[in-house]
Amino acid sequence: MGAMSLRLLDDLDEWLDREAKLEQIPRSEVARLAIAEYLAKKEKERFMEELVAAAKALAADPEARAEALALAEEGLEGWLDNLEAEERAAGIDPDEKWWR
Repeated sequence: MGAMSLRLLDDLDEWLDREAKLEQIPRSEVARLAIAEYLAKKEKERFMEELVAAAKALAADPEARAEALALAEEGLEGWLDNLEAEERAAGIDPDEKWWR
């Protein structure tokens, strides 16, 4: 296990102290949890940025966009067929309008 030493501003040090006492855990455990949460958040943010960039790149490519739309439509059609089959199996008429 690695070790580190750091300096905290007085108000942050007091805040850390209060939280450790409230949680009844050592200050170092509060710091470990906070660091782990921060790093997980940053990793998730980077992943989402990469995902958005990839989606934008695909959307900008007409061939990739057409293929993605075709796959989505195919998947939706299968999902709708499964939903209809489940409704019929449950004794629900999928042609009956439920919103009336």
